[in-house]
Amino acid sequence: MEIRGARLTLRPVVAADLDRLAAILVTPEVARWWPAYDRTRVEEFVAEEKDVTVYAIDLDGRLVGLIQASEENEPEFRHASIDLFLDPSVQGQGLGPEAIRLAARDLIERRGHHRLTIDPGADNDRAIRSYAKVGFRPVGRLRSYQRFPDGSWRDGLLMEMLAEELRDG
Repeated sequence: MEIRGARLTLRPVVAADLDRLAAILVTPEVARWWPAYDRTRVEEFVAEEKDVTVYAIDLDGRLVGLIQASEENEPEFRHASIDLFLDPSVQGQGLGPEAIRLAARDLIERRGHHRLTIDPGADNDRAIRSYAKVGFRPVGRLRSYQRFPDGSWRDGLLMEMLAEELRDG
C-alpha cells in the first residue's frame, strides 16, 4: 500500500531499494544515529516481520529515506512506534515531519492506534525538534539505551503523541 502526501510517497521497500538505502545509511550524518548498517543488515528492511511495516520515502520518484512503524497489538498496551532516516541531501526541508505525519495519520486512522512513540538519541537535537513539530513530546530519558559499535552506550529520549495531538504542517 502506498501513502501519498503533498511532496512524498511512502511505499513498501523492495529489494531494488537496498543498495540506495545502504548508501544513505553510510553517510556520516545518518550513520551517526543508525550505526553498523552494512549491506547485509540493510536486507532486514525487506524481511517480513510481524507487526512491522517498512516504507521507502520517495520524493519526486527518488528514494530519499526510510520510515518504519512497529505495532504493539496487545489490547491492553496497543500503540505504535515510528523510526526513520533521510538522505542528508534532503534534510532540513521539512520532509521528515511530512513523512512522520503521513505514517502517523495511517497508523491512527487506518490501523486504529491512539498513541504513537518515537525514540531518538537524547542528543539528536535536530530529530527531536522535527518530531516536536508533528506533536511528539518528551516523556522520559532512556538511559544507556543504544549500544554503538565502539561498545559505548548512549541515551535515548522517549517521545509520545496521542492521536488528537497530531499537528498538521
